[in-house]
Amino acid sequence: MPVALAVTVAPSLPGLLGPAAWQALTRGRPVVATPGAAATAAALRAAGWRVEDLPDAGAAADRPDEVVALVAPGDDVAAAEVVDGRPALPGARLLDVVAVMDRLRSPGGCPWDAEQTHASLRGYLLEEAHEAYDAIVDDDPVAMREELGDVLLQVVFHARVAAEAGPGRRFAIDDVAEDLVDKLVRRHPHVFGDVGPRDVAQVEAGWEEIKKAEKQRRSPTEGVSRSQPAAAWGAALVRRAGRAGLPVPEPAQLSARSPEELGERLLAVVGAAAQRGWDVEDALREAVRRYAGELDAAAAERAEGPAPH
Repeated sequence: MPVALAVTVAPSLPGLLGPAAWQALTRGRPVVATPGAAATAAALRAAGWRVEDLPDAGAAADRPDEVVALVAPGDDVAAAEVVDGRPALPGARLLDVVAVMDRLRSPGGCPWDAEQTHASLRGYLLEEAHEAYDAIVDDDPVAMREELGDVLLQVVFHARVAAEAGPGRRFAIDDVAEDLVDKLVRRHPHVFGDVGPRDVAQVEAGWEEIKKAEKQRRSPTEGVSRSQPAAAWGAALVRRAGRAGLPVPEPAQLSARSPEELGERLLAVVGAAAQRGWDVEDALREAVRRYAGELDAAAAERAEGPAPH
């Protein structure tokens, strides 16, 4: 006969069930579990529940009695009623992402995924980040949802590759998450610590002070990505140099009255440079590279202190 009630559980969260699942379990009917729900069945049995494992999803309908069947998402079970018994925990589906990646990288998974390395994947990380950026600029929530998922995939992928590395290079997705949580808590003492309320400016200043103490960086150039576009790289160095009290480039005369007008003038510069066969990105990158060298020298000179008389 058809299953009286099928309860969908989360294979990646075997010890956690939502309210609908617990209500189903207390109805007094025998409880069975499909292979995809075996981990949940084991967790329930460990807690004193009686749960019978089934060889496959179809076996649930072959029983003569009315049962509650614990099933995995996607199981095809003929049931009079189906409820979602998964816990409504924000972030719970992230565990499914990790589980899928583990399957892809494990024996019997995807041969392409299995052969990837940090080096072979690094271009995809930049590509997906740029596509997510474009979706945000376009204010397209559908595209944002998809592209942020692709960025998340890169994070999980790199963490899975790292989990297979040798001693001294190995880390897992939980290590990534642990470091992130620790950093967020540490850099928000006004939220998680005993520091009083702060306004935005105080929060930013406090963040920089904590970051400075953590990193012990010798120059504003340290920790700034050199692979980002030259304009963004230069702007980051100028901001950091200004905060550190180090030299910043002499500002040019800026007669543009709006960002739009500035953009048009910059585009005109790009066009003029192209006519001469010059690459504006390369030219700016070389100037920023020279400025980075000057900052390193200035920071080193300041660290050494004044020369003795």
